[in-house]
Amino acid sequence: MFSKDEARTAVGIIGNITALILFLSPVPTFYRIWKKKSVEQYSPVPYLATFVNCGLWVLYGLPMVHPHSTLVVTINGTGFVIEVIYLLLFLIYSDRKKRLRLVLIVAAECLFMAVLALLVLTSVHSIKLRSTIVGSICMVGNIMMYASPLAVMKLVITTRSVEFMPFFLSLSSFLNGISWTTYAIIRFDPFIAAPNGMGSLLGLAQLILYATFYKSTRRMMTERKAKSEVGLVEKAYAGNTKKSNTENQNGNVLEV
Repeated sequence: MFSKDEARTAVGIIGNITALILFLSPVPTFYRIWKKKSVEQYSPVPYLATFVNCGLWVLYGLPMVHPHSTLVVTINGTGFVIEVIYLLLFLIYSDRKKRLRLVLIVAAECLFMAVLALLVLTSVHSIKLRSTIVGSICMVGNIMMYASPLAVMKLVITTRSVEFMPFFLSLSSFLNGISWTTYAIIRFDPFIAAPNGMGSLLGLAQLILYATFYKSTRRMMTERKAKSEVGLVEKAYAGNTKKSNTENQNGNVLEV
């Protein structure tokens, strides 16, 4: 029979795995960005939200803030590094205006995390109070992370296309929310349970949207590809026609 601590550790390890999958799920998206040398219509909001969220949870999991939270620190520390890489790619492949805005937002997030850590660790001397303050802010940050795809969900509903809402990101978000909600319930932690419970629902909503608009997305992508191929054929035909006319004109000149 497992004790509560053993069960919590086991679920926490599963949570680490699902969270890592969540953090790595945008890799195909960033491969596409790298290949096309453009961020297209992809939004940096989910990655900005996850970046600050991971930083806050690392602070929350420190022994002097919330003891016995090693699994919280390990996965969020890993996620923080991964999000830095994603944001660097966004910086490289965004236009100048978007790049400047992104730099300002990242700088503001870093300043916020640094000031919060300094104030909590130097001015608050009770671990319980530190845990409450940082946990409350983390809860807001986590809700922001899970809610950040709402803008993309609106785009999906408007365009009836899930092209710019990666499936694996939605699936991983759902599974991650379920895992960490379970982890928080075993030894009740409202700061982890509340946002991850909401995250589970938002992840489920994204999956429902994906199922709803998947067929229409495939149809639109096929039509776009067909139009592109027709355009290339017409362009090639026009080029050959022009070349043929030029050769005929040159032949006429020589005959004269």
